[in-house]
Amino acid sequence: MMEAVVNWATSLVETLGYAGVALLVALENLFPPIPSEVVLPLAGFVAASEEASIGGMVLAATIGSMLGAYALYGVSAAVGPIRLRRFVEKYGRWLRLGADDLDRAEAWFDQKARTVVMISRCVPLMRSLISVPAGFRRMPLLQFSMYTLAGSLVWNLALVGAGYLLGENWKQAGQPVEVLQGIVLIAIVGAVAWFVWRRTVSPRLNRQR
Repeated sequence: MMEAVVNWATSLVETLGYAGVALLVALENLFPPIPSEVVLPLAGFVAASEEASIGGMVLAATIGSMLGAYALYGVSAAVGPIRLRRFVEKYGRWLRLGADDLDRAEAWFDQKARTVVMISRCVPLMRSLISVPAGFRRMPLLQFSMYTLAGSLVWNLALVGAGYLLGENWKQAGQPVEVLQGIVLIAIVGAVAWFVWRRTVSPRLNRQR
């Protein structure tokens, strides 16, 4: 399936050029199986082949990044903090998650929002997911836009530039990203497992002793 996605993405970039890159990067924010580690280096390779400019490819990728980020932000902002709190209060007990936990998470995000949004745009998986808490908290749109733009520009420049420099070996540019993505995924799974253990399994074991 992943090979089919890669082939489709490659065909779209080669056919539509700038528009294809913008579209794929926007979709990648919404559907992570579309790999930016393929799309962006490929865009750099196309630019190296003189079929497009590297500046144009970076600009197209950045426009796509912003559009995808706005889409996730908008959906989450429509849900908003009040509906999220009601959901946590109603269903959070299944994971022993309460209003106090949400208060702490919101306070932490409000304090670190600008840094977290910018850095997360340079981290696989997180670069898409970070729009969700930003939307829930209704982070000021200007701030969200500025830090999303800064982080996305760094990410796009790095991968498009790598594809441009590697030329026909552009696929090698995605290898470090794949490794980093695996590390991030393991970290996320580990964090979720630790949370579930700490909030549900461990208390039950302690009661049985």
